[in-house]
Amino acid sequence: MLIAIDGPAGAGKSTVARTLARELGFTYLDSGAMYRCVALAALERDRGTLPERPGALGDLAWACTIELGDAPSGVAGQVRLDGRDVGEAIRAPEVSEAASVVAGDATVRAALVAKQRELIARGDWVAEGRDIGTVVAPDAELKVFLTADPRERARRRAIELGADVETVLAEQLMRDERDSTREHSPLEAAPDAVMLDTSGLSVDEVVAQIAALARKRR
Repeated sequence: MLIAIDGPAGAGKSTVARTLARELGFTYLDSGAMYRCVALAALERDRGTLPERPGALGDLAWACTIELGDAPSGVAGQVRLDGRDVGEAIRAPEVSEAASVVAGDATVRAALVAKQRELIARGDWVAEGRDIGTVVAPDAELKVFLTADPRERARRRAIELGADVETVLAEQLMRDERDSTREHSPLEAAPDAVMLDTSGLSVDEVVAQIAALARKRR
């Protein structure tokens, strides 16, 4: 069974998906970590900037070896890029910003969508991102689109990053606009997705709701 969880930054996707996978005994796929890996690789290679040559990011995405610790062969929670642990490095603010730009590149998306589909082709998965239910796995048995009040989302991200709420909110609004209006795989709910507003809900409450839906569909 495949459960696809999509939604904007700060809606709780990663925490909910990881907890849900543990609750159900499924494997967790963090697709966002893969885009962050490509962004980190690009920034390191080009000394803090993203390449401008058409197709350069896509070539890099195909060349990168990305291993997610929650995949069957990995160590839980670990993200490895070309053999090294980058779990902390990919969460840096500059990488987060670059990842949003990288995710809008059609050549990168083609490479990573192919890799994601290969991963989830077998077994039971909880996959989260921004286009899992619409592009990566439109045939997923259960699709959930998580959202939350913008200020609540910003508050969560600020706590996670140790940053100012207003600064995070401003950056979040720009990222939401970019993600929702990009030409390739824009952020949007699949027509058959279950919409779930996580404002005011605990992680356990959200997980319980999705787990109940999953058990009904198995």
